[in-house]
Amino acid sequence: MNAKAAWIAIAMLAVPGLPVLAQAPQPAPACDRTCLNGFVDRYIQAMVRHEVADDLFARDARFTENGIRLPLGKEGSWHLATARGTYSFYVPDVETQQVAFLGTLRERGRSATEQRVVGYSLRLKVRDGKITEVEQLVSRPATNLFAGNGNAAPATPFGNTGDNVEKMGAPHPRFAADIPANQRETREALIRTANAYFTGLQANDGKGYYPFTDDCIRFENGFDVLANLLDPDTQKRGRMTCKRQFEVALKNVVSRVRDRRFVAVDREKGIVFAFAFFDHENINWTWQLAELFRIENGQIARIEAIFHQAPYGTPSGWSTYEQSISDAIQDVR
Repeated sequence: MNAKAAWIAIAMLAVPGLPVLAQAPQPAPACDRTCLNGFVDRYIQAMVRHEVADDLFARDARFTENGIRLPLGKEGSWHLATARGTYSFYVPDVETQQVAFLGTLRERGRSATEQRVVGYSLRLKVRDGKITEVEQLVSRPATNLFAGNGNAAPATPFGNTGDNVEKMGAPHPRFAADIPANQRETREALIRTANAYFTGLQANDGKGYYPFTDDCIRFENGFDVLANLLDPDTQKRGRMTCKRQFEVALKNVVSRVRDRRFVAVDREKGIVFAFAFFDHENINWTWQLAELFRIENGQIARIEAIFHQAPYGTPSGWSTYEQSISDAIQDVR
């Protein structure tokens, strides 16, 4: 501004009754990876303290836990959480300004003195420096048993998800390795590869497209699901590959994989994070799950998931009815 213009501006401010135009508020700068991960830390800290602060949350922030919309700050883990757990896996998505997380929490149990460790997964959406959406999945001890035979036989204990996940210690170093810049796939390509896992599992006949690396490893609720498996063809036990398990051991196990919501993609690390539902028609229940995939050269190399048993047909709380029963890809932004 030159001297003449400056004097004109000052004179205008001095004129009684002349309206002064306020400068429009500027949107907060976009979060980088560290910033997004920091929102997870701040969110969990706020939940443990049971404090909903205006400097962290938008006034209209929306919150769901296990597919149910609840009042933010009053119910679910906001009521029960006592401390953060020891396992932490962040998946920042700078492009969509969302961040996903897989880890553990400590919660109060049925009494004030009882404590339990729970499996925990989370999605946050950040806009203008505040959290606008919170979606979390909590796997508590009473909700993570494998089914029995549907008759009098009891369910087979899977163990407590929270304890199992904490025993893993930390995410495998392979997850932290950067994908070379010239080998990084597009967001769409990474999601397609991850979705092939869901499509391959749905009504699986053992002859589908299974894009796994030869050394793929899969953990569910902190449990190595490929260890000491019985191969139905050879009748021998041992470590099974991801592909072999799909070909011989996971036939027609899952009726439908629906509401496939891909909520965070970290192209730098080749990681895709999704929420989905595995329906089992024969036993009339649903696994509600959060699952992440490490993808290298178009193949899935590592998988981690946290899930819990939900009523058959449970929705996510974020999709329309049509989306909730569809097996189509949803790229959540």
